[in-house]
Amino acid sequence: MQAGFSFSKLADRLASLCDLSSDDLALLAEMPSTIAHFNSHQAVLRHGDDPTHCCLLLQGYLSWQDSGSTEGQITSIAVPGDIADLHSLHQSRVVGNLIALGPAIVAFVPHRFLRNLAERSSAMSRALLLMLLADHAMQRNWAVNLGSRDALTRVAHLICEITVRLQNVGLAKDLKLSSPFTQSDLAAACSISPVHANRTLQELRRARLLQWQGKILTITDWRGLVRLAGFDPTYLGIRHRDQPSTQSRLTSAEVEMA
Repeated sequence: MQAGFSFSKLADRLASLCDLSSDDLALLAEMPSTIAHFNSHQAVLRHGDDPTHCCLLLQGYLSWQDSGSTEGQITSIAVPGDIADLHSLHQSRVVGNLIALGPAIVAFVPHRFLRNLAERSSAMSRALLLMLLADHAMQRNWAVNLGSRDALTRVAHLICEITVRLQNVGLAKDLKLSSPFTQSDLAAACSISPVHANRTLQELRRARLLQWQGKILTITDWRGLVRLAGFDPTYLGIRHRDQPSTQSRLTSAEVEMA
């Protein structure tokens, strides 16, 4: 299969969830899409929309935000390879606002293609279902993060999750990643004030767990960050694949050993 711009990271994401043959993955080459560029904090979908397509994130980050929150409370974050609104295949009416965190590139994929994909391949149907279930599991974990962890642990856990999800699609090499948010965005994601977010990041820096310079976030002590967060990636649904790993790619075993 020739890995095209619109579906290579989606293929990585789906293949991390279940066994897919080369024929299964080749079906993605037929995927029609319309590519759109979004500026920071620009809306991709708004509350009440009734779209006929799904939003496949190619570059950057997207966030679901509570439409009723004046502070723009963030309720989830999508990384490249994610279909941010996969649930719209089954319930098209949008609840909340889908907003770009920084510049983002999105492929709009018609619902009819994804439904047809599931009909043509039982493995792809299973992969899409597992992707949707993983989204729900992350949402449950998000609620736990806000409800039972202090600010320092919330931030550490969120950074651990995003790093593992990025590495799952070949990004965040050498534990360096494009920052998914500003400090204000981080505050909105962790339900703390921007001032508290700044203090929390300073504490993580002083503990030599990470560095945040400009738009680049570098984790300098992965194992220490995992211990602080109490991070267990099982809920992400990423299965272990028998493939060569490098020091820059985090495996489930490495996370569990931390």
